Amino acid sequence: MSFSAVIVAAGSGSRSGGPKQWRGLGGRPVVRWSVEAFLAVGADQVIVVIPQGDDDRAAEAFAGLDGWSLVTGGPQRAASVRLGLARADPSLPVLVHDAARPFVTSAHIGELLAALESAEAAAPALPVADTLKAADGDRVTRTVDRSGLWRAQTPQAFAPGVLQAAYGSVSVEENPTDDLAAVEAAGGRVRLTPGDPRLMKLTYPEDFAMAEILAGSRPIVRVGTGFDVHVFGPGSSVWLCGVEVPHSHGLVGHSDADCGLHALTDALLGAIGEGDIGDHFPPSDPQWKGASSDRFLSHAAGLVAARGGRINNVDVTLICEAPKVKPHRQAMRERVADILGLSVDSVSIKATTTERLGFAGRQEGLAAQAVATVEIPA
Repeated sequence: MSFSAVIVAAGSGSRSGGPKQWRGLGGRPVVRWSVEAFLAVGADQVIVVIPQGDDDRAAEAFAGLDGWSLVTGGPQRAASVRLGLARADPSLPVLVHDAARPFVTSAHIGELLAALESAEAAAPALPVADTLKAADGDRVTRTVDRSGLWRAQTPQAFAPGVLQAAYGSVSVEENPTDDLAAVEAAGGRVRLTPGDPRLMKLTYPEDFAMAEILAGSRPIVRVGTGFDVHVFGPGSSVWLCGVEVPHSHGLVGHSDADCGLHALTDALLGAIGEGDIGDHFPPSDPQWKGASSDRFLSHAAGLVAARGGRINNVDVTLICEAPKVKPHRQAMRERVADILGLSVDSVSIKATTTERLGFAGRQEGLAAQAVATVEIPA
């Protein structure tokens, strides 16, 4: 999905002992972490709001990166957001993020964009776990009921034009502490997505000690690809992505010949450098004769987990003239999600033809290609 990002990095950092956006973290300026994250997922615009006169510091911090632009911020956060929004394309969704939360990931961004399908605004949030006390100075006056209370984080995502319109209805003198507040005041539909403790905000000097620990253990994102092909033979159905699909023919293979799961297994194995499906399940071994391919995919997922890794998302393309995939696509997504322990929105199943060219076009067989992204410890 196309979107714009506004990264708010215009604060003075008075509570942290200086401008924290330019401070080093894991060998990089704090603000660069967020800029790199948004550029990596293909943001159409990455607008960084900075203090007046800090253009040279920004150019140094973002050296080697393309696709970002600068805006001079205002005296308060809300003013800085307004100035960043003025540069953003109003026809695109926009994500507003605090540079002081450096550990934003592609998964956070993807969850927020998906949430905009059913809401005008969304933000990650964590339930309040600690007991809350109201106090007058250091004297406790009462205990506050924490049920239904959440800690909102950033990025916060907004459907096209929603945040611009919300701020247009808020007086310039008002200074909301986050951008959801403006949409809430305008009566917009707001959703919360799962928060993440790693989205901690660097506020005080001691926060940087914890951030350095997180920066040192930041996972590496790796991508694997897979491809498989099987010829049609006798039968009345085929197995595709864990679902039996009625067809005039079957698929010939040592196992159940599930092209989709075979390609996806290879993609996961490739992402962690563990060879291919034939290394783990050789066709010469009779125990795999007619085996269900979900066993192969589960094995690959287990190897990812054994490395301390996590599967982010998978994408499978089935290449055939027939059978028709679309009527079964949702069942396939659900089955793959179940095998891998993922949410369904982290699984993509697509189909295409070769315009009647080649073996697939002649309906001699079908093929599948797959991509998987995983995170493993550095």
